[in-house]
Amino acid sequence: MRIVPQSVVERLLPVAACVPVMREAMIAVSRGDVSQPIRQFMPVPGAAGKMAIMPGSLGEAGKTEGATFGIKLVCKYERPHGDPLGTHVGMVLLFDSVKGVPLAMLEGSSLTAIRTSAASALATDLLARKNATHLAVIGNGEQAMRHIAAMQAVRDISRVTIWGRDAERAAAFAREAGEACNVTVEAAATAKEAVAAADIICTTTSAKEPVLFGADLEPGQHLNLVGSAIPTTSEVDHEAVKRSRFYVDYRPAAMAAAGELLKAIEAGVVSEDHIVAEIGEVAAGTAPARTSDDEITCYKSLGVSAQDLAAGLAIWRAAEAEGAGTLVDLLS
Repeated sequence: MRIVPQSVVERLLPVAACVPVMREAMIAVSRGDVSQPIRQFMPVPGAAGKMAIMPGSLGEAGKTEGATFGIKLVCKYERPHGDPLGTHVGMVLLFDSVKGVPLAMLEGSSLTAIRTSAASALATDLLARKNATHLAVIGNGEQAMRHIAAMQAVRDISRVTIWGRDAERAAAFAREAGEACNVTVEAAATAKEAVAAADIICTTTSAKEPVLFGADLEPGQHLNLVGSAIPTTSEVDHEAVKRSRFYVDYRPAAMAAAGELLKAIEAGVVSEDHIVAEIGEVAAGTAPARTSDDEITCYKSLGVSAQDLAAGLAIWRAAEAEGAGTLVDLLS
């Protein structure tokens, strides 16, 4: 088994290289070539934290090259902004489906951050207008930075506007992101101001209640909703859901945990049929994408284990090829 640390994960799977990996993974999800029980959370007694448990399989042993199964374990703890540990710490354990032996243990926080932003980039490539150049990001944490780089991988981004609750922190983030991503980044005073005239919008917050409203959206925009992953929280309001052509990564997960959609359904604003398609169906050409330049499209990202397994497999293969990481023999 190969142990792959964070620095190697980051080097071997940059976000641009991860986008085609996510394309194949999401096609496999929509084709039914995966097994992925709905994510479970276990509270940590006495701590402001919980462990997320995400098992799954990708492909079929003996029929699919590189068929694999495994599990992601992620500890989500409330930490102050800027804490070097971040909010997610964990690992992905990868197994060979034919032999049933472990292949790798991969650092999980960077892997998750990379595959999440790459999945948003895939959705953006499939749904956003081809001439999109103005990106708006709501939030100023790690995923905000990741999503700027991810959007640059699929569109010629020339301008970024961002908004965060803390104006001073947002301004500092804008300066840092501008240097890191070599693009003009401006901090806006309000979320409404940030998304004005934007082509692509990414919400990457930990907000429990909406921070962006349907009334603030303009024809032709594409949204990636990334920050909320439980049914009781939402980053946008009912009107934003109602106004958009709504796409998801995996229908069962969306109907279990997509807070924006579930709250809109509960309020009677939309029904389950409001889901146009899974993004893997669009990637496979079996479901429609944007049908006009005036439509508002929306991709709700929850994250599924197939994404972790596909990213982990790509990293493991690259690590094997160059002998990166640490090889351990569990059977000796």
